[in-house]
Amino acid sequence: MKRHRMQLPREVIVGEGTLDSVTEVFERLGFSESALVVTGHKTMEVAGKTVIQMLEDRGVKVDSIIVDSSALQEVQMVEAKIREEKPQVVFGIGGGTKIDVAKVSSAYENVPFISVPTTASHDGIASPVASLKGFRKPYSVMAQAPLAIIADTEIIMKAPKRFSISGCGDVVAKLTAVRDWELAHKVRNEYYGEYAASLALMSAQLIMENAELIKENEEEGLRVLLEALISCGVAMSIAGSSRPCSGSEHLFSHALDLTASKHALHGEQCGVGTIMMAFLHGINWKNVKKTLETLEAPTTASDLGITVEELVRALVEAKKIRPERYTILNEVNMDAHFAEKLAKNTGVIE
Repeated sequence: MKRHRMQLPREVIVGEGTLDSVTEVFERLGFSESALVVTGHKTMEVAGKTVIQMLEDRGVKVDSIIVDSSALQEVQMVEAKIREEKPQVVFGIGGGTKIDVAKVSSAYENVPFISVPTTASHDGIASPVASLKGFRKPYSVMAQAPLAIIADTEIIMKAPKRFSISGCGDVVAKLTAVRDWELAHKVRNEYYGEYAASLALMSAQLIMENAELIKENEEEGLRVLLEALISCGVAMSIAGSSRPCSGSEHLFSHALDLTASKHALHGEQCGVGTIMMAFLHGINWKNVKKTLETLEAPTTASDLGITVEELVRALVEAKKIRPERYTILNEVNMDAHFAEKLAKNTGVIE
């Protein structure tokens, strides 16, 4: 990679009651006339209506649109709305799906967007990368980084604890994602950015060191998680790709989405994937598992609600999800026998 663009947030506001700063941030960034709010049915009630009311009270013309998934059709629907209303800025309010749709549609229409997460379930709240559904396999695209992130801990703490634990799994996954990136650099001379890699690894270490605190589901632990998730987003912006934050463990999670009859949250699956990929990389997989256990996160196929057969099939299929992405999965013969043995060696299956 000889050239890539780094987009970083200009404003990051984290803490209790920060939703009240929406209009202040909106105006400080130079906006005054119009906005489009992209949200979901539940998140409209949680935060969307509040944001709309605050902006309208300042004389801003606000339109809104409800999305149900991150399918291409939803993105196209929001793009059409942007072309029709011509807002100065797009707000993505909700979990990963709503923020991803806002991120992609606004990028395609060359309009800035502001991220207002209502959960802390994965690093999409701060990254320039979005995951689209509805294709034969998951499709990740480089879109744009949020111009600002407004994370209200009071709102996020009201979401089920499971979402934050999923966010922890997504951050711990950076341990193997960075190893995969290093491997691709050595084997294929792929671009490798040491600073972006270090930032991602530091975020993972932060979660591992503060697992007990985060488990308590208090604001202090949530701040640690949010800082880690935002740092991961920045790492991807600096790298110009998802490489420092998405590797073989993410391929396993995406494969599960396609092959399992039901699946868990993204970060939960990535956490279990990290245990197994850490084993393949020869790093301390037991420490990864211990951290996840401390957080009361899934560490087995049973915890994820999947069968042994589904887990084995996902491991076998994982490297086919993104053939262009070289990972530790390219270094082993991941047939069903090898996959089952890997899962047993790490206690993911009995």
